[in-house]
Amino acid sequence: MKKRENLLRFVAVGVLFCAVCVIYIGRLIYLQVAGQDYYTMSLGQPTTYVTRRVPIQAIRGEIYDRNGEALVTNLYSYDLQLEYSSFPDTEAEKNTMLLGLAEAGERHDEEQTPLGSLPVQVDATSEGLLVSFRGDFFTSGGARFRRFAALVDGMHVDWGTEDDADPTSPLLTAGMYIPYSGTDRDVSDAVESRIRNLPPAERCVQALLERYGLLTYASRSDTTGTLTYTPEETAVLLTRRLDMELADFSTAAPYTLFSDIALPMVSHAEEAWYRGIRIHISASRQYEYPGYASHILGEVGKINPDELEYYTAQGYAMDAVVGKSGVEAAFEPYLRGVDGVLTITEDNYGNVVKTEVTTDPIAGHNVYLTIDIGMQMAAEIALAENVQQIRDEADPEKPLSGEDAAAGALVAVKVDTGAVLAIASYPTYNLATLRQDIGILINDETSPMLNRALQSAYAPGSTFKVGVAAAALEEEVIDKDTIIDAQGTYTVYEDYQPSCWVVGHGGVHGKIKVVEAIQESCNYFFFEVGRLLGIEKIGEHMERYGLGKPTGIELYEKTGIMAGPDYRDENGLDKWSPGDTLQAAIGQSDNLFTPLQICMYTSTLVNQGVRYSAHLLDRVSEYGGDVLFKAAPAVLDENPISDEIYEIIREGMKNVMDNGSAARIFAGYPITVGGKTGTAQVYSTKSDNAIMTAFAPYENPDIAVTCVIEQGYSGTKAGYSIRDVFDYYFGVG
Repeated sequence: MKKRENLLRFVAVGVLFCAVCVIYIGRLIYLQVAGQDYYTMSLGQPTTYVTRRVPIQAIRGEIYDRNGEALVTNLYSYDLQLEYSSFPDTEAEKNTMLLGLAEAGERHDEEQTPLGSLPVQVDATSEGLLVSFRGDFFTSGGARFRRFAALVDGMHVDWGTEDDADPTSPLLTAGMYIPYSGTDRDVSDAVESRIRNLPPAERCVQALLERYGLLTYASRSDTTGTLTYTPEETAVLLTRRLDMELADFSTAAPYTLFSDIALPMVSHAEEAWYRGIRIHISASRQYEYPGYASHILGEVGKINPDELEYYTAQGYAMDAVVGKSGVEAAFEPYLRGVDGVLTITEDNYGNVVKTEVTTDPIAGHNVYLTIDIGMQMAAEIALAENVQQIRDEADPEKPLSGEDAAAGALVAVKVDTGAVLAIASYPTYNLATLRQDIGILINDETSPMLNRALQSAYAPGSTFKVGVAAAALEEEVIDKDTIIDAQGTYTVYEDYQPSCWVVGHGGVHGKIKVVEAIQESCNYFFFEVGRLLGIEKIGEHMERYGLGKPTGIELYEKTGIMAGPDYRDENGLDKWSPGDTLQAAIGQSDNLFTPLQICMYTSTLVNQGVRYSAHLLDRVSEYGGDVLFKAAPAVLDENPISDEIYEIIREGMKNVMDNGSAARIFAGYPITVGGKTGTAQVYSTKSDNAIMTAFAPYENPDIAVTCVIEQGYSGTKAGYSIRDVFDYYFGVG
């Protein structure tokens, strides 16, 4: 018996021993494996990784003038964005982070980005929150409303019946208070039945407060709860969290919490919240001469939906910034950069363990224009002063003597290359404040955003006569010594007998030759020359000189209208008559050209028939580096003018400035100048347009300048601004 009992004891002890051994061995195995995992994790090498790619914005090329003066540069700004993939998981952590960032923003004097349109207005009170639902949000529709509707449906909130609220009222519900206890309690799960018995607005707010962890419940039977945070904090969190959702905060759309922050805030944010945020560096355009060259430089902006296919086919990101107008658009292929890629590796806890630039960004090229910014500024100032001077000089006793002058344009080009030195349009605007001013600018009757130098066409008036004279001399219709007896009223046709301008002043020009006819701008002389030459030959020669043809400039321009039967027929207008030829010969009829075309026409004449392309591009360089290429002048057409004819028309243009209509402004000027004035009729209710085109120096033409003043009354009066531009260019005064 004792032996059996002893045997049972030994067996029991043995079984117990084996069991203990198994337990210890199992524990040792567990500790070995688990310990290795803990060790691995302690070294920052988790077993799983997530990588994501973040674009690195490339630097856009900058814009300079011909002398290397910066016109448009990049201004870098820092935006603090919330990043969806590494944003905290729990509502409490999210709220703590948002409150901490808000506090940091206040400490560094940084304001959070404005909230978008919200369905609720939340005000903190001593008792809690006063929440009002805004009817305008619900009636406006749009993407944010659709997201809010989906959010409410996702929270299983009953919108209620039509009797619950009037959706057209400014405030759907007012006076809704959520009390604040000031104590922390355990938060229970949201119970759908808890909010079913509240009015619609209150049900929505209750659900949102629960969704964002902003309510504390005393027990499961508590149906209303109290605010977990102070009323002020809750108001901030509720509106900000809701705005984040309505802005579609997601992996594809980071949420910008602070825009354009200073570096101290950047450092603070990166040190305190290494997870859930990113500092997005963006570049905006800074205009070094704000208010000047606005019509030339143009603006940049996001790709429009109708442009998306075009740009994405060229490798642009959908949210890329591109040139929209002016030089920014014309030279987009040079200015654009190519974005790089930053690859970020995170562990399964959201910690960033590695960042690597996997694709380097490529900066855009710098563009140097032919514009001289000093001359551009001088031109714009001179043009504005010219318009005002004409208004000041208007005779109060004589209607339509320039009192209605309000706009104009001026262009200056290098005669021997076609390089544009200045393009001024008045009135103008400031690119630096365009966004703020756009409403006023669009509604301004003077159209300040219109580039009149390239996009407005004007009757050239008597400036056209120089080309007609050159054409008549080339076709041997007249020569230098041909005399026409200008007796004031042209009586060749019985049904149309126009008069020379001098008749209105009680005289006639009498017997006159071509040089004097240019100087005195004799209409009668050019009526007869136009009749002899014929409209076809007039049009043929004037197009060779560049009128009615594209100038070649890189910006958008109108091509103008060359008067003639073809234009009338193509546009279903009245048939051409002999009287129309007379008017066309003096720059009226249907003739309409841009100031740039008139300037290039002048340049072609003083180049003896060599027509250069107008251009703004001087050279392109690497960003902060070497010149890649320099633009070469391009000849568009060559129709040589003989030396004899060249001297005839040049002499006539010199006499205009010395003894003719422009002598009041240019007589005795230290630089010898050639040019022609023009006064073009527009409407019977408006003053005539004033036009002048000129070149200098006379002996070796270097620069041509054309100015048009709408309602300037007399062509002579457009000379003030041209003289000021010559003053700058030649250093006069």
